[in-house]
Amino acid sequence: MKRRNFLRGAALGTSAAAFGGTLMRGAAYAAPAQPGPGPYGALGSADANGIQLPSGFSSRVIARSGQKVAGTSHTWHNAPDGGACFADGSGWIYVSNSEINPGGGVGAVRFGSSGAITGAHRVLSGTRQNCAGGRTPWNTWLSCEEVSLGYVWETDPWGVNAAIRRDAMGRFKHEAAAADPVRHVIYLTEDETDGCFYRFVPTNWGTLSTGTLQVLQAGTATSGSFSWVTVPDPDGSPTVTRDQVSGAKRFNGGEGCHYANDTVWFTTKGDNRLWQLDLTNNTYELAYDDSLVTGGNAPLTGVDNVTGSSSGDLFIAEDGGNMEICLITPDDVVAPFLRVTGQSGSEITGPAFSPDGSRLYFSSQRGTTGSSSGGITYEVAGPFRS
Repeated sequence: MKRRNFLRGAALGTSAAAFGGTLMRGAAYAAPAQPGPGPYGALGSADANGIQLPSGFSSRVIARSGQKVAGTSHTWHNAPDGGACFADGSGWIYVSNSEINPGGGVGAVRFGSSGAITGAHRVLSGTRQNCAGGRTPWNTWLSCEEVSLGYVWETDPWGVNAAIRRDAMGRFKHEAAAADPVRHVIYLTEDETDGCFYRFVPTNWGTLSTGTLQVLQAGTATSGSFSWVTVPDPDGSPTVTRDQVSGAKRFNGGEGCHYANDTVWFTTKGDNRLWQLDLTNNTYELAYDDSLVTGGNAPLTGVDNVTGSSSGDLFIAEDGGNMEICLITPDDVVAPFLRVTGQSGSEITGPAFSPDGSRLYFSSQRGTTGSSSGGITYEVAGPFRS
């Protein structure tokens, strides 16, 4: 289903009954996104940082693993992964996970109103393989451990308040999280070949100390209806969470997750798919599948972290592939937005927009060396559409 039609219908106040009628039966399960011209045009030649960008965009290096962030005494972490931006007065903060085990955690870079780096600091230390995560509406960063029986840690992007382990959110191989301020839940992906998709329902919205972990239950098809079922033992012992509920839908390697406008999207790396859940009608479908691309020349492979812009475009980072960040427009067109050259032994991680939407941050987790100690974090600035 074209997301532009969905958003336009929502804006016009289309009723759930009408939306669940002709439109859902007639168009909802159409072919997923297909290649086409991107809204920013073709990629140019690689710049001085080895990044190919559309005309009008530029890149700069923000930080390198093992080196001091420019103008600060803070050493940037190895294997930078999932990230997010937070408004900080007239400036902002970019937080970034460290996907190493042991000793993962989270680092942060602070920016002034002009985009100049004004500081850097540690947010979380001593954890394991912090991969992705998600920001909350109350301005905390959920950092997820991608290990068996891993935890979610709620952290303070400013590094003032101590991080808190949120046991009630379940123990499993966590990947990403996305907050839904309408339903007051947090969606969670699981990085297992037979993983599940979850939501955490806090007892009180705004605090994650207690609540209920639920798993998505659905059929085996690539589209249909779904429901939520409570996971009896979120601690995953003695039975792992994904095996506790009969009929829980399996997903091949859950990765990035993003919520907007009564919809949640998440990627699965094992089959190069982007899934779309319509939370108003409790239906799901494929938004992208590289095996269903017409002509077989898929621009997006190795799907991983995902974020969205104010225009409704989804930006999806590749784990491998052509080392690209591709976008999928609300009209279901998929196209490369940028390509990192000379770093085939790496993966792209942590895409996140500055609060004003004019800058995109991301990392090459292993940089030019192919090692976790070679990570590079970048900023891309330019005329992003709103």
